[in-house]
Amino acid sequence: MPPAQTCGLRAAWAACACGLAYVVISLYWALGGSWLLATVGASLAGTSSAAVKFAVWAAVALKAIAAFLPLVAIGALRRPPRGWERWLRRLTWIEALILTAYGLVLTATGLLVQSGVIALPRNADHRALRWHAYLWDPWFLVWGLLVTTALIQGLRRRG
Repeated sequence: MPPAQTCGLRAAWAACACGLAYVVISLYWALGGSWLLATVGASLAGTSSAAVKFAVWAAVALKAIAAFLPLVAIGALRRPPRGWERWLRRLTWIEALILTAYGLVLTATGLLVQSGVIALPRNADHRALRWHAYLWDPWFLVWGLLVTTALIQGLRRRG
């Protein structure tokens, strides 16, 4: 494998694994599974509308694309067609920004809620908020940081 392809490869594969783990969970829910569903929100756990099902399937598809995008962007799976490299990198940078910002903001907010700095109404779903603060939202943050690392390492090697 050429040196340019090895740069960022570990981080890209780790980002892919992180994303695919999310895909597996979302796919399980899309297929009707309910384990841990209440940890994302009680309102979602009790809903079976077509709109919710569509949203869950859309999440599966988007997470699957996002899981493999860093590998494609750094050329780990195969070289992108000419002219696509720049667009794939830009799209992957957008992914990194969204995942990192989303994970950082929601993790920080969740931790502030858990520490009591932010007060909640009595009817808040405390169980789901705990799971978001300690698992779901940090997971997005880690995924975003791995994508960012893969891109930065790839740029350093190319530069």
